[in-house]
Amino acid sequence: MGEAPGDKPYEQISEELIAERARQQAQKEAEELWRQKEAEITKKFRDAMAQEKARIVAEKWKIEIEDRKAAKLEEEKIQEELKKREEEERQKGEEQIRQQEEIRAKELYLRLKQAQQHSQHSDDDQEWEEQLRRSKAADEERSHKARRARDEYRRQSLRAIQKGRVAGLSNLFQGTSLNNDQEIKLNNNSASPLLSLSAASSNIWERPSRPFSRDVIIRWFKEEQIPRRAGFERNTNRIAQWFHGIISRQEAEELLMNKSEGTFLVRVSEKIWGYALSYRQQSGFKHFLVDASGDFYSFLGVDPNRHATLTDLIDFHKEEIITSSGGELLLEPCGQQKNPPDYSPLFE
Repeated sequence: MGEAPGDKPYEQISEELIAERARQQAQKEAEELWRQKEAEITKKFRDAMAQEKARIVAEKWKIEIEDRKAAKLEEEKIQEELKKREEEERQKGEEQIRQQEEIRAKELYLRLKQAQQHSQHSDDDQEWEEQLRRSKAADEERSHKARRARDEYRRQSLRAIQKGRVAGLSNLFQGTSLNNDQEIKLNNNSASPLLSLSAASSNIWERPSRPFSRDVIIRWFKEEQIPRRAGFERNTNRIAQWFHGIISRQEAEELLMNKSEGTFLVRVSEKIWGYALSYRQQSGFKHFLVDASGDFYSFLGVDPNRHATLTDLIDFHKEEIITSSGGELLLEPCGQQKNPPDYSPLFE
């Protein structure tokens, strides 16, 4: 695929290649069947012609020598009839082989298509399992940090008590009694945080194991990604030009179709908790998954580097290639072509 407006999409070329492979295999099998069929037909009518000729010679030529000319004419007539029947049977055989070739081509096409789809599903499962592994590791790391923070807090609290920083609290209650109004106020103040905590806990976000709907993905983005400034320009509140919403691979390729090599965009992934970076190369497109399930951003299965923000990852690969084999550098962001932008539901 080149960069001309009339170039075919990758999926169409893939479909045509699969169909061509199926057709060539079916044609090869049909040619072999036809060679066998033609040999059978030739032998059948050669034998029939020889038998008929022997019969004529035996019955007429030996008995009626003077009528050789008539016998010759009769032989030619019979041969003509046999040739006609042979041609009809050849045509019938060719039609049967052609039909078998079409059926076989369809069978091979479906088989190759199913194999391709199975391969894609296997890739999706591997990507999800890789992110799940990383997510579990990140959860364990967060739990470890939380335990350390709690332990440190307890140590600091004990030190504060030992140094007498809470002595004023005991003095507050020595020789003092609370009146009814103060009791009510104290009770109200102490109950308020509990009610707030209860109300807040009823709406706590718990991320599912994998994204299963657009609503869940939007909720994930609002709960986890906006606080991390995903999609924003560095040090501003503007959305980055390269950022897009929940769009498909095909939509991304349509946006990049007439762009130069090195043009890129980042879209919210529907496969994993993260993003997909779609990249325009000279011969087509590449798509890289970006894992955002932990406390960092990194490419799945490509680049081990971890980045604190999504913008950090993009800026890093403006200077450093993504893969050594492809040499991909992020040169030019691909912006929006719709109004409102395709990322609007993420920020509503």
